[in-house]
Amino acid sequence: MSNPSSSWVAQFNPGDRVEISPRDVGFRGSWYAGTVVRREAKNTNRYLVEYDQLYADESGEKLLQETLDWIQLRPPPPPPEKKKVQFKFEDEVEAFYSDGWWEGAIIAEHSGGKFAVFLRGFEEQIVFEEKDLRLPVQWVKGKWEPRFEQVQREKENSNCSKEVMKFTQGMQVEVLTDEDGLKGAWFAATIIEPSGEDKYLIEYKTLRNDDDTEFLREDIRACNIRPCPPEIIVVDGFKVLDEVDAYYNEGWWVGVIEKVLINSNYVVNFIEYDEKTTFNQADLRPHQDWLNGKWVVPSDV
Repeated sequence: MSNPSSSWVAQFNPGDRVEISPRDVGFRGSWYAGTVVRREAKNTNRYLVEYDQLYADESGEKLLQETLDWIQLRPPPPPPEKKKVQFKFEDEVEAFYSDGWWEGAIIAEHSGGKFAVFLRGFEEQIVFEEKDLRLPVQWVKGKWEPRFEQVQREKENSNCSKEVMKFTQGMQVEVLTDEDGLKGAWFAATIIEPSGEDKYLIEYKTLRNDDDTEFLREDIRACNIRPCPPEIIVVDGFKVLDEVDAYYNEGWWVGVIEKVLINSNYVVNFIEYDEKTTFNQADLRPHQDWLNGKWVVPSDV
């Protein structure tokens, strides 16, 4: 790994069209169109930006300007491919609402090409026409990539539609659980025995039953089980935008390094949950994916 000081940082110029992610309470999970006015100082990565449709006063006469970190800015996403996007139930989407694009999930399909979307920022369900929806993407190191939720669902569907790995009794593994509040995290476990077609009875190493009398056991689909990832020694520390697994609440959660602090501490952004937490390097590991029977790091995908 390279030194954190050499990590990639986005550069913008006056007049560049951008999308802006406000950090104010009530605006998290949204993107608003705007323009870069100027860079605040030569050696900083903060920019003065002007919103297209947010105003500084109630009269709506003066457009709002703010000074923001570069990580809150991105170019406008590319237009969708010519083929029509087929939205469906449970798709993660961005919906155009209240002059911005807001994160949400489709919770029902209606006739006439309309969809009920749960907007997390408003904690309410709103019906949108298809033209007001788009698939979420993220801008990583100057490239557009599918959002974590899309990639994760594609991985799960791909893994469960192919021949899965066979596990043996006593094998040490990691398990993806469907428990509420724990979805998306990998937990250490031991294979107890096969429990059906492509299913295994496993025992968690850190999760306990409701009575706290013994470690929890569950039947898990084989496509949600993987070997324990190999250890990768990180010599020079992580850098901004590195994808990592963070040990939190007894499991490993996928996140992105947002800020490098002193004493080997890092601010990790959990993209799927729009939450940030500070971790020491001892509780982080480089993220790896188990694909087609082998471990790969994101740069290899």
